[in-house]
Amino acid sequence: MSREPRVGCGIALLKDGAILLIQRLREPEAGCWSLPGGKVDWGEAAETAAARELTEELDVRAQALSLLCMAQIIDRGDGEHWIAPVYLAESFEGEPKLLEPHKHAGFGWFALDALPQPLAISTLAAAQALAGR
Repeated sequence: MSREPRVGCGIALLKDGAILLIQRLREPEAGCWSLPGGKVDWGEAAETAAARELTEELDVRAQALSLLCMAQIIDRGDGEHWIAPVYLAESFEGEPKLLEPHKHAGFGWFALDALPQPLAISTLAAAQALAGR
């Protein structure tokens, strides 16, 4: 069990009033619908990591990212502590396709008022931030 927080990141990708979510197969939050994203590597800017993860997971390239919110996962029982900036991308290139089926069960576009369940903590934070815009 790590005693130091780890840094993750996510992207809220919007298209026609819908958000792109992926369903996680791995912990933390296995089974939850989550934003595309992942771990920030040593020496990598969080915004760069978020864009890289989106491309690695779904073959989409985000443009003009802006910080939307911060999310935290703290589960002392499982020893998980993640801090994750979430970026907003309202424009992108490419059509999403599942590139890591060993990590994700699927993906889809969901209206903000009809999100699938269960949701990852970062997805909840992003939905709240988007509702407040």
